[in-house]
Amino acid sequence: MRVVSLLASATEMIAALGCLDQLVGRSHECDYPSEVLQLPLVSTVQIDVNATSEQIDAQIKQLARTKDAVRDNALKALSIYAIDTNLLQQLQPDIIFTQTQCEVCAVSERDVLQALQQVASIQPRIVSLAPYCLSDVWVDLIRVGEALERKEQAQQLANKYQERLNLLAQTTATLGAKPRVAILEWLDPLMAAGNWTPELLNYAGGSTVFGRVGEHSPWLTWEELRAANPDVLILSPCGFALERTMQDISLLQHHPLWPELQAVQQQRVYAIDGNYYLNRSGPRLVESAELLAHVLWGERLTINVDETAWRSII
Repeated sequence: MRVVSLLASATEMIAALGCLDQLVGRSHECDYPSEVLQLPLVSTVQIDVNATSEQIDAQIKQLARTKDAVRDNALKALSIYAIDTNLLQQLQPDIIFTQTQCEVCAVSERDVLQALQQVASIQPRIVSLAPYCLSDVWVDLIRVGEALERKEQAQQLANKYQERLNLLAQTTATLGAKPRVAILEWLDPLMAAGNWTPELLNYAGGSTVFGRVGEHSPWLTWEELRAANPDVLILSPCGFALERTMQDISLLQHHPLWPELQAVQQQRVYAIDGNYYLNRSGPRLVESAELLAHVLWGERLTINVDETAWRSII
């Protein structure tokens, strides 16, 4: 089969199933494993991703307003992402992997359907993933496996990942009272992490103060953050690598309520690579839970993690 993946987590699932040789095209976000970087880019992003958190948020909201206005006029909707329809026609994929969970985070099913309207010569199967909680991620893995005729292998992988998480939970349960943790998925404006992240935090031995399992990430005010006053604050903006996150730390540090937070006073503020780990709904969510546990418990927990993926802020 000829496969195009427009979702980074789907690409990692394809790799885990040993099917990278079937992949002929990728999205601009598909960057792991490194072999996929040689594949042609089928999608591009249409906002300035090098802008500040506030500016990126403003760009997305402006596009959303424009999109609503265009839709009201019964014209073609705009998107944050563009798909190269000429390349898509050249690649002649049998399967395209995409998602329906969030139109902001990655190329969506709607984007793909609109692109295919311009490419009459191909009729690929569209497999849309929709992860909201951790069990959805494993269901999606099995769906990817089924599409690639590797369903049994995918089920075995899903079981192995869940067993690893269960073992982590058993270990962290012996370490003491769970710290109250706020994980921020965006920094300006503030957004707490929802969907599967509270589950990961629970496996890691922490207790979430914001965000509900299976629900989209909620916006926060600084007053709400101060009132919750978490023991630990973790910064993991969606789509941001660790170094990119570090560029925006000053947005928080310059806010007048920053020094009033207990986590700041106790020097328990950390940054974790959100692009590779917490926000990518693929196999490395297991490693994400382990990273969270490492940050929370330090030397009390013997576990190997990617030390380049996190940093203490204070």
